[in-house]
Amino acid sequence: MKQITAILFFIAPSMAFAQFGVAYHQSNLPFVGINYEIGEKIRPEVRIGTDSFIEDISFEAVVTYDILNKQNFELYAGVGVRTEDFGGIVIPVGVNIYPFTFENFGFHIELAPILGDSQVLRGSWGIRYRFLKESTN
Repeated sequence: MKQITAILFFIAPSMAFAQFGVAYHQSNLPFVGINYEIGEKIRPEVRIGTDSFIEDISFEAVVTYDILNKQNFELYAGVGVRTEDFGGIVIPVGVNIYPFTFENFGFHIELAPILGDSQVLRGSWGIRYRFLKESTN
């Protein structure tokens, strides 16, 4: 317990100023993601499948790169891996749109081929929230 407390004591302050975000993707293979934005261009994300039994939960780890990064719009592509159902290599390509003055909240659309035992082309849409350290206005 002391080790966990010590780790949280040192990590928590750095997390308070990080560029973390969360997203929900709706599709036939829906999932929720937690990401960390590095240098406003690179976004590693851990994704956990939703709408399934606990023993059937799928996990994904992807890293995306913003090809186009404007104030209210991001075009990205990346690569990652998926476990469990439809496991394999994931190649996400998508768009994040932040249409409001409050630029933390936005929408996204993504197309991702999943290449493995089964070849799947997953399309998803959803919402995204960024925990920005400072306003971009």
